[in-house]
Amino acid sequence: MNWLWTSQAMNAALGGRPIGTLPEGITGISIDSRSVVAGDAFFAIKGDRVDGHDYASLAVANGASVIVVSEAKLPALGRLTVPMIVVEDVLSALGKLAVASRERSSARIVAVTGSVGKTTTKEMLRQALAPSGNVHAAVASFNNHWGVPLTLARMPAETAFGVFEIGMNHADEIRPLVKMVRPHVAIITTIAAAHLGHFKDLEEIAAAKAEIFEGLEAGGTAILNRDNKQFDVLEAQAHSVGVSHICTFGQHAKADFRLADFEGGSESSTIWAVLNGDTVEVHIGAPGRHIAENALAVLGAALLVGADMAGAVSALAGIRAVKGRGERHRLAIGEGHLTLIDESYNANPASIRAAIALLAATTPHSSGRRIAILGDMLEMGEFSQQVHEELAGPILAAGITHVWLAGAEMAALRDALPDSVEVVYFPTTLELGDFVVHSVVPGDVLMVKSSLGLGFGKIVAALIDNYPPFADTGHQL
Repeated sequence: MNWLWTSQAMNAALGGRPIGTLPEGITGISIDSRSVVAGDAFFAIKGDRVDGHDYASLAVANGASVIVVSEAKLPALGRLTVPMIVVEDVLSALGKLAVASRERSSARIVAVTGSVGKTTTKEMLRQALAPSGNVHAAVASFNNHWGVPLTLARMPAETAFGVFEIGMNHADEIRPLVKMVRPHVAIITTIAAAHLGHFKDLEEIAAAKAEIFEGLEAGGTAILNRDNKQFDVLEAQAHSVGVSHICTFGQHAKADFRLADFEGGSESSTIWAVLNGDTVEVHIGAPGRHIAENALAVLGAALLVGADMAGAVSALAGIRAVKGRGERHRLAIGEGHLTLIDESYNANPASIRAAIALLAATTPHSSGRRIAILGDMLEMGEFSQQVHEELAGPILAAGITHVWLAGAEMAALRDALPDSVEVVYFPTTLELGDFVVHSVVPGDVLMVKSSLGLGFGKIVAALIDNYPPFADTGHQL
């Protein structure tokens, strides 16, 4: 059996107290009782809203071969007969296993952070590195205080390349996580106005993102966006913690991985990238200039970790937009179809501007409309009214004439848009969703985007539930 961890090695890393006869090993790790499969170890983490100990019996029923529990919760689990490893704190124990996983690994590790584009960049790295060896990367956006150690603890010993996404809402969140990951290459996609409610300005956001440099392995490389206004701040921060290898990407003439040209379409794009002085034509299977620019960082990272570059370039043609981050649906309606661009996962000023550009690049059919369906950007603090009002500029510049809004903060954008734009506004997501489902017509292109807390994924789901997938028979509609 090819174990992820032998029980002996896992228990040694956890420093735990075994109860019962542990299995020889485990084949997976879960912190969600619903996702447990036979052979998994279930770590009963106590979160802000849910305590995994309350679901230990469900984890066992689903096939967990061992559960990791806290000493304080042990009396309440007395009726369970499954083998256990008892620790002081389960999340801390998971962190110890993550550290042990990194220590046993000879993989080349890439870590990604940034205000926008982390998950898509991580997925591009996963695909670009795959032709060169076994790649381990997080599922979904496992980029926080439990997601990063879980992903690291799940990394098989034989992994050739590890890819980790590291996020933050506050200062001092990236630092402990990157010191577990210890990357050879650290990418910062960009610095933009995200989580402004927790920071004074963009310089403070840049400083928090720059914590990723502190975990770089000796001789490791930082990859920075040369076009970003915070480049000088990031470069200085990297130097201040002893990073001597800094590479850059972007359109800037001095960028090491330079965008020489860009040709965008509604479904894909092509770039001409200058890598180490050589110009390479790269086809990218997802649309958007922001994705194309981050592809430069991906190719640069692939070069730095010794990947097969022809394979990496070829693999990017197979990239597809991620659910909630640009995924497209063609849905049948009446005698035609509509196009739904799902950007519902999250939102900040930079990502909304990128999504508006995607909408502008997509041509409606027949008499259809381009419709921006937008909800509040959260965590903007005292800047909230200003950043919502300022979205009027890119909407008008893109020629978007239909804007449907929901959320208290989006009232500022409603009031900032001129009469030339047809604006529909509702206070709640539920009200807007009902309007959207009953107001779309054949040929429409819809782009749905908001912060996750607004629940705009429900609008996407309602559209998909009400309109079936469109079967293209080859004729134009």
